[in-house]
Amino acid sequence: MTQTDTKLTLANKITILRILLIPVFVWITLDYIRDHQRGLAVEWERVLACVVFAIATVSDGVDGYIARHYKQKTELGSFLDPLADKTLLVSALILLSVRFKDGSPFAQLPLWFPILVVSRDLILLAGTVLIHMLTGKAVARPHLVGKCATFFQMITLGWVLLKLEKPSYEWPLYAAGLFTLVSGIWYFFDGIKQLAAAEEKKAKASVTPSSIP
Repeated sequence: MTQTDTKLTLANKITILRILLIPVFVWITLDYIRDHQRGLAVEWERVLACVVFAIATVSDGVDGYIARHYKQKTELGSFLDPLADKTLLVSALILLSVRFKDGSPFAQLPLWFPILVVSRDLILLAGTVLIHMLTGKAVARPHLVGKCATFFQMITLGWVLLKLEKPSYEWPLYAAGLFTLVSGIWYFFDGIKQLAAAEEKKAKASVTPSSIP
């Protein structure tokens, strides 16, 4: 067992820091929304929320680079990294999509966007579990389309948090929606390929020398 298997690597520590930043981001954003509803919006809270969100987002690329460049890829990191990404994304999606009774200081995202993003992730999760149950192993294969989807999702959320009105946030929103849909389709067919490959391997393994004429 290597040292990176028994100890937290630098990449793992950055990922854990990103996870710890998520409740901080949620708390600050909710506090800003509450103050806005009372007519006492404090802009430094929104700026701080944007900074925390930016740090959490950028750290995703940093820990990934460190893990690849310094050979610090671990099983723990492969679990924590997507968990941190999805938790940050879903938290921001909920905060910017919920129709608060007394209004929100942010431009609200259309409901189709969080529904599309969350539905895709739930389907991918269910597919991964199913493949693992049927084959004993599910291989996560990051793809450029999926990375583009995550990139535009984060850009859209950051755009709304910064309250940038001109130009409109709609172009990264629709780009995120398109890449999310396409990546969902790509991962679906990739899952089918994994199942087919596992069945083929199983069929070949069942052919013994004595059964060959």
